[in-house]
Amino acid sequence: MTLDSGLSLIMEKKIIAVVPSAGLGKRFNASFKKTFADLEGIPLLIHTLKGLSSEELITEIVPVLGKDDVGLGYQMVENFGLEKIERIAPGGKERQDSIYNALNLLKENGTSPDSIILIHDGVRPFIPEGLIKNLITEVQTSDGVIPGLPVKETLKEVSADGMIVSTVNREKLWSIQTPQAFTFGVIRKAYDAAYAEGHYATDDAALVERTGGRVKIIPGSPYNIKVTTPEDLEMVEWIIKNQK
Repeated sequence: MTLDSGLSLIMEKKIIAVVPSAGLGKRFNASFKKTFADLEGIPLLIHTLKGLSSEELITEIVPVLGKDDVGLGYQMVENFGLEKIERIAPGGKERQDSIYNALNLLKENGTSPDSIILIHDGVRPFIPEGLIKNLITEVQTSDGVIPGLPVKETLKEVSADGMIVSTVNREKLWSIQTPQAFTFGVIRKAYDAAYAEGHYATDDAALVERTGGRVKIIPGSPYNIKVTTPEDLEMVEWIIKNQK
């Protein structure tokens, strides 16, 4: 399938970005939530949401915020004119719970099984040009599509006492990013199965994989940074300043 023919097939479908942003950021500064960290006068999350809003193919954005932050979320949506956001889902205990809340909200609102769902971390403010288009095109021929980068560094398996157990073959290993793309029917089925069995995973593709789904990896970008530590935030701030 060519890029143009793939795009023609999806123009009539809803493309919804779910943005989990309810985490406490355990590896970040405990004095404030990294989601709302100030970057050039704008909260980190807003940088991400503005980037998604600028993508013409995305029809709706559903942020997921901690229950105590939902009101603030709606206020920010109004202040920054984020017209593609009509509703905010309440967060859960874990990231997986937060996304499931968003999927349940979409189901309650009659979202079609063939709608395309993009799940993107709220603390990844830089969405590479063309990535969204590539994801939603490729998802037409697979059960999921995710961006990533081949691992460059040597990897070591280490025991609890800090001793090396083995050197891992990195040739087939990739570091995974978001957005991750699925049809609503596929990701909803994967989440329902996980909750029926009490299973948790570190990313959404893993849930699709365990139900037998075929997930494809496409090239991501080293600039698609996830803010996990204060050092990551400093790097993102440097990039934003230099973009200007």
